[in-house]
Amino acid sequence: MRPDPLNPDNAGLAGSANDSLQPYWMPFTANRLFKSKPRMFVAAEGMHYVTDDGRRILDAMAGLWCVNAGHNPPRIVRAIQEQAARLDFVSSFQMGHPLAFQLAERIAELAPAGLDRVFFTNSGSEAVDTALKIARAYHKVRGDANRIKLIGRAKAYHGMGFGGLSVAGIPRHRRDFGPLLGDVDHLPHTHDLTHNAFSRGQPAWGAHLADELEAIVQIHDASTIAAVIVEPVTGSGGVLPPPVGYLERLRELCTRYGILLIFDEVISGFGRLGAPFGSTALGVTPDLITCAKGMTNGAVPMGGVIASSAVYDAFMAAPEAAVELMHGYTYSGHPLACAAGLAAIDTYEQEGLFARGPQISATWEAAVHQLKGAPHVRDIRNIGVLAAIELTPREGAPGARAAEAVEHCFAAGVLVRVAGDNLVLSPPLTISPDQMTQVVETIDAALRTVA
Repeated sequence: MRPDPLNPDNAGLAGSANDSLQPYWMPFTANRLFKSKPRMFVAAEGMHYVTDDGRRILDAMAGLWCVNAGHNPPRIVRAIQEQAARLDFVSSFQMGHPLAFQLAERIAELAPAGLDRVFFTNSGSEAVDTALKIARAYHKVRGDANRIKLIGRAKAYHGMGFGGLSVAGIPRHRRDFGPLLGDVDHLPHTHDLTHNAFSRGQPAWGAHLADELEAIVQIHDASTIAAVIVEPVTGSGGVLPPPVGYLERLRELCTRYGILLIFDEVISGFGRLGAPFGSTALGVTPDLITCAKGMTNGAVPMGGVIASSAVYDAFMAAPEAAVELMHGYTYSGHPLACAAGLAAIDTYEQEGLFARGPQISATWEAAVHQLKGAPHVRDIRNIGVLAAIELTPREGAPGARAAEAVEHCFAAGVLVRVAGDNLVLSPPLTISPDQMTQVVETIDAALRTVA
């Protein structure tokens, strides 16, 4: 009989309260505070985590934007187990295994038309750095080596590699690690409460902000710019949907000036916006897509860059025996990750999760906008199965009110993410209407508790 993964009394699922917590230097964590009062998870299934004290926590963040099919889908678990027993590892440097080629083919079939070459990485951060390197190298192999400048956007998150950090636009993430890459500039973000507060889906105002690329071209000259990278929907910067016409305008300008357009779809890929990729849902095709997170449903670390045939073919002019792109990672195309990725796509397709986004997005939108008028709420934004509730910051303590609200939600059994003054929501696509109600009611109660 299969053990119940939600029963914390199962052997091997007990918390590590008696173990030393000190050796682990935790990422993006106040380590001393956490270790004085640790928050431990010991199991997960479907929409819920289980803590070491036996509490069930509704996961309104899909882990970290990634568990789109819910936790521990049997098909993915089984695929990883079987692959681990068959082939644990083989390098992708001058070698291969069948699953890597199969997964690349499946991803190419899901991607927008013309994007049909897949380079595997191990994370979204590596995918972004890879895409930026591909962009620069693309222009160089075409004899246009002056194109080295990279254009990001304010409020953007592109991982924590030096390339992604350089084009990103969240100041606190960048502050401690400079100097970063040179030859980088940034577009303005599209967040404006005067025009876009409480918008539903894509806001009507803001397409003109894409024209700021024209100003950057005037300063730097288009012949020096390799690529523009944006998230179709800004994620960690506060869930900012693109204004109607904004991405279309960026595409038009990049095409006009010979600049590659990169969409960072680490969050928006694999069903989050109601299609396999956000670019398809939003009707704009870039030259490169970065992906990760939902690629394996979060089960095994994996990322990738999906390139257009035109980009790929530019590298293939080299002699046949030459390494066309001098780049890669030890674990690129790892067998366990490929098995998880194939099983994840099977799960999304066979359980109808790519189609479920559009089916539940109206219900999701109606649910989260019920918080309009709740204490401290100054904006609500949503698109697909994403949302952010922006709070008025406490004077002299930005982010503190939102952080306290998140703690109240956790105590009440709902996991919500904080991003500055935003409560960010990105639940598994399997969320039910009743669970949506639970999330919203829990947030409402938390907001009525915090000062």
